[in-house]
Amino acid sequence: MVTHRNFLAVLSAFALLWAAFPAAGQDIRLKTVVIDPGHGGKDAGCISPSGKTMEKTIVLDIGKRFARMIRAGYPDVKVVMTRSEDVFVTLQGRADIANRNGADLFISVHVNSVEKKRTGPNGYSVHILGQYTSKNRDLYAGNMEVVKRENSVILLEDDYSTRYEGFDPSDPESYIFMNLMQNANLEQSLLFAQMVEEEMRGGTIHASRGISQDPFYVLWRTAMPAVLVECGFMSNPDDRAALIKEEGREKIASDLYDAFVRYKKKYDGGSKAEPQAKPAPEEAAEEKEDAPQAEPEGNVRYGIQVSASSRKMPRNDPFFHGEAFEAFPSGKLYKYVVGLTDDPAEAKKTFARIKDKFPGSFLVKIENGIPARTQ
Repeated sequence: MVTHRNFLAVLSAFALLWAAFPAAGQDIRLKTVVIDPGHGGKDAGCISPSGKTMEKTIVLDIGKRFARMIRAGYPDVKVVMTRSEDVFVTLQGRADIANRNGADLFISVHVNSVEKKRTGPNGYSVHILGQYTSKNRDLYAGNMEVVKRENSVILLEDDYSTRYEGFDPSDPESYIFMNLMQNANLEQSLLFAQMVEEEMRGGTIHASRGISQDPFYVLWRTAMPAVLVECGFMSNPDDRAALIKEEGREKIASDLYDAFVRYKKKYDGGSKAEPQAKPAPEEAAEEKEDAPQAEPEGNVRYGIQVSASSRKMPRNDPFFHGEAFEAFPSGKLYKYVVGLTDDPAEAKKTFARIKDKFPGSFLVKIENGIPARTQ
């Protein structure tokens, strides 16, 4: 399902796509693919209501599984990850990695979310670079909030106004200059997007929100066919439950791989692109330390709240004196809690040890992701 009226013109010319692919007799192969797990490091992306599950962790796990499947099926394909651990990579840096490696395909993996909704929307969606039209019309009205949210990662960079030449992700006028970027990659991006949408249909995230053209910065700056996949909604309890489960993430990665197999076969000109194998789920689940943990919504923990701030503070911030912490969203603030434990007695011991480091700190009980003062 295509969601925007201006997208119909692209579909009407879809027959021209085959000319963009190499003929069967040519020795042109899809040799390099870049997988881009969104967010990372100081940028958590979407956060579950309990504060325990973060988009950056979910998409990194999916990306690693997807990469392992491609490497097993196509040992001759170079698979590049924009990040393989919990680090922050700029939007421009992600595009630079793809361009520097001469990628034939770029796939950015994300999780969607909305605010202040008890259940809210659900489903996965696939996005390719789109054309700005006018405010509150067409694609702008449909997806601009998620576009602004994904592009707002730029604002975490100290020199973003210089690096991005005045691009402001919150300003509609900044998107106008993307309208000339519809090039030969559009049709190939559309083909892969359709394959992803078809393979994910009826999978672990049941609802499809279709394919959209949208002005995502990371798609605009890549010089190859590129798609951005929103795998589901962190804000929707059913989608979130599927994303938290290992088998759910494995299924999403498998669906992405199946779409890649179809696309590569078409790109390479037919049967010569048959994969060798796909790793079994237990093989794809290695490096479990990076996998998200289950999120028991009713779980009770204890800790010491040391700060509340509107700023998302980095792990290495000297304020924390080397203490491990978790940040719990609370309205427009983040509540920073150290010494997390299931044992209230242990929390009290930790409090006695660190209270001089953190004047004004206090013991809290965390239930359903909400810290509440206990004394």
